Amino acid sequence: MPEVTAELLAKVKRDIGETGTFNDGAITDLIEEVMDYMSGAGVSDARIAASAGTISRGVSDLWDNNGGKVELSPYFKDRVTQLAFRG
Repeated sequence: MPEVTAELLAKVKRDIGETGTFNDGAITDLIEEVMDYMSGAGVSDARIAASAGTISRGVSDLWDNNGGKVELSPYFKDRVTQLAFRG
């Protein structure tokens, strides 16, 4: 699984509207969780590394946990499936 780079962290933070560094640890943990989900679904490491937008969507789904009810969006799940089929 690819590593969480400073560039990826910055892109995800931008996409979810997070500023500052206070939550960097929690966001990094969620990025790793999303990348692990993608890997488990069969997405290649190379494709994961090139999928900042999909990773951001997954992190956003987990970050906005709706009062404790965490769900990955249908878009995120469909996109991961597409990426997995691409090899």
